Amino acid sequence: MPRPLVVTGAVAVASVGLLLVAAAQGWLGPDVGRGAGFCEAPRPGWVRQPANTLSNAGFVVAGLAVARRAVAGPDAVMSTTVATAYACVVVLLGPASAAMHATQSAWGGHLDMLSMYLVAGFAAAWAWVRWTARGTRAFLTAYAACVLACEVVGLWPDPVPVVHYSGNLAFGVLLLAAVVLETMIWRRGRTKTVFRHGVVALAAMLVAFTIWLLSNAGWCDPRSLLQGHAAWHLLCAVAAYWLFRLYESEERLTPTPSV
Repeated sequence: MPRPLVVTGAVAVASVGLLLVAAAQGWLGPDVGRGAGFCEAPRPGWVRQPANTLSNAGFVVAGLAVARRAVAGPDAVMSTTVATAYACVVVLLGPASAAMHATQSAWGGHLDMLSMYLVAGFAAAWAWVRWTARGTRAFLTAYAACVLACEVVGLWPDPVPVVHYSGNLAFGVLLLAAVVLETMIWRRGRTKTVFRHGVVALAAMLVAFTIWLLSNAGWCDPRSLLQGHAAWHLLCAVAAYWLFRLYESEERLTPTPSV
């Protein structure tokens, strides 16, 4: 079994296992209604929003699918190590988001937002270091800065238009920055990339965001297991997978050291 799949599989088992124990034992704190605005009515028991919780399995599947493909070729821009890290970040989106929807606790909400910052920060930082031709240290610094900036922006207490919460706005800004930079990298033409993979990822994200907006506007049945927010999770998992397919497809046209 390839090493990336072993590492990512271990992260998946450990994080999902910790979530199950934490939710069952109440480690994440009491139900304070965190995530209650995402339509699905809370049920009795330790899984408060079953549809919005279980749909996060899509991220675990997507992360494992990324790990299965994460062995880089000799001309690949993304190394196997970075690809494995991305696979783990995608996996962690699942249990982190499920922590909020299962428990509606404050700590669950913090984990949910942190996981969103981690994946958006990765996308923005990885695009930036490729655009500026920098290395691993710069990527790690930019990644940490992106996540920290999101955490700081998320402290803003007042609601913001459209996306409601300042942390959601920070998440969206990082993804938009990543889209702009990826387009600039492709147009510059210094690497060979299957750009349609990025188009698929962007299309899935746009459809997901549309469903998110409609669901939050009240186009939903709180008692149904067919939830728009659950569809958001599944489509975001699709987007995360196809974003990796974009990364995976990128090859150097001239020999340079791996990042």
